[in-house]
Amino acid sequence: MFRHVLAIHLACAALVNISQALPNVILIVADDLGYGELGCQGNTDIPTPNIDSIATNGVRFTNGYVSAPYCSASRAGFLTGLYQTRFGYEFNPTGHHNEDSNAGLPTSEVTLAEHLLECGYVSSLVGKWHLGGTAKYHPFRHGFDEFFGFTHEGHYFLPPPYLGSVTMERRTRLPGGGEGRWISEDGQTVYSTHMGHNEPDYDANNPIVRGSQPVEESTYLTDAFTREAIDFIERKQDQPFFLYLAYNAVHSPLQGTNTYMEKFAHIEDIHRRIFAAMLANMDDSVGEVLFKVRESGLEDKTLIVFFSDNGGPTKELTSSNGILRGGKGSVYEGGLRVPFLIQWPGKLPQGKVYNQPIISLDVFATAAAAADLPTKQLDGVDLVPYLTGKKTGSPHQMLYWRTGRKTALRNGDWKLLRNPGRGETPDWQLYNLATDTSETQDVASTEPERLKAMQNAWQQFNNQMKAPLWSPRRDR
Repeated sequence: MFRHVLAIHLACAALVNISQALPNVILIVADDLGYGELGCQGNTDIPTPNIDSIATNGVRFTNGYVSAPYCSASRAGFLTGLYQTRFGYEFNPTGHHNEDSNAGLPTSEVTLAEHLLECGYVSSLVGKWHLGGTAKYHPFRHGFDEFFGFTHEGHYFLPPPYLGSVTMERRTRLPGGGEGRWISEDGQTVYSTHMGHNEPDYDANNPIVRGSQPVEESTYLTDAFTREAIDFIERKQDQPFFLYLAYNAVHSPLQGTNTYMEKFAHIEDIHRRIFAAMLANMDDSVGEVLFKVRESGLEDKTLIVFFSDNGGPTKELTSSNGILRGGKGSVYEGGLRVPFLIQWPGKLPQGKVYNQPIISLDVFATAAAAADLPTKQLDGVDLVPYLTGKKTGSPHQMLYWRTGRKTALRNGDWKLLRNPGRGETPDWQLYNLATDTSETQDVASTEPERLKAMQNAWQQFNNQMKAPLWSPRRDR
């Protein structure tokens, strides 16, 4: 009897020791933030010291990619560690399509939250889900113990009438008719026709929920999500946790609080000023989360990753992609290459700039390896050995993309792509990113052998992928 009790005691003690050694994982994802919009990326007009501190205390990737140029498919990729086209997740449900019974992350796919459950992690999603708005796709059914946020592609940051903020909305016509920009007498409402359509109905059947129950939330959403993230860290600091903090900033609708608008009064363009207010607000929020981690004594045992879900939509938001061509929705660099930072004090170097191509799919593999969890075959890889110098060379020889007819492949410094639509050619294009990062010189006609080899390589990737489970065109 004594031996049996002793054995149980020792086993429990071993589990406690393992639990104490497991690192926490915090994944912070910005929405529609362009490659050039952080201070550490070269932006000088909107200070982002808190997000930049992740680069100072860790690693900044100059060639960090996501697996899709749109929100939903990108999230399906990094949460599973797989190219989302492997399981037929390819398009971006918006509006009522969020509630299509086929539009969501298949329950057969294992998320990082589900995988970390295997060694006792507790997980929370705070913010935007956008991987299915019906019951079968709920975050609870994908391994998350807690959820506070919304399930569709976007949400107003304040409830109407949007008190205490300046709100800019897209319109097809200004009050009284006409086109251009209209500002209300009190300066709190701005209408613009520059996009040629009305602001989407983001909040339609898309409440803020805690768990699965709607709640009334009057706090500006960036601040509300930060509050919930900090609360989760406070409550769970005695056990290994995975926090997925998915801000909807700087995604439209454009809403900046008056306090932050005043900080950027020197920016003449109201459009850019609202964007600056939203980004600065998010930066301060990230700072609060980082402070809570330090204050709780968790910094050395917490892996923190920050990136954007896709490139910035410049015309819509003013979000800059720097020297990169294109933006959200395209497979040019501006749609796929994003600000990407990681820190893990004591495990990763500080202030390192890493230039080899990596992709958001690597987050799953890196976090799983940190928790010493074996994984099935993934498209992502553990980045830690490459960042510490234990492994040399590139983590990926090739990277692949497919979103409908828009397709791309990166092989070393070379990139093959097709980006049809909106005046773009449907033909294959070929660029040398080492000498032409901005993709201005298509060399497809002068490099026929390389073009053919890369087309074959893309096709070999594509043969492994599934047809889309859902497409927004099916109901048209």
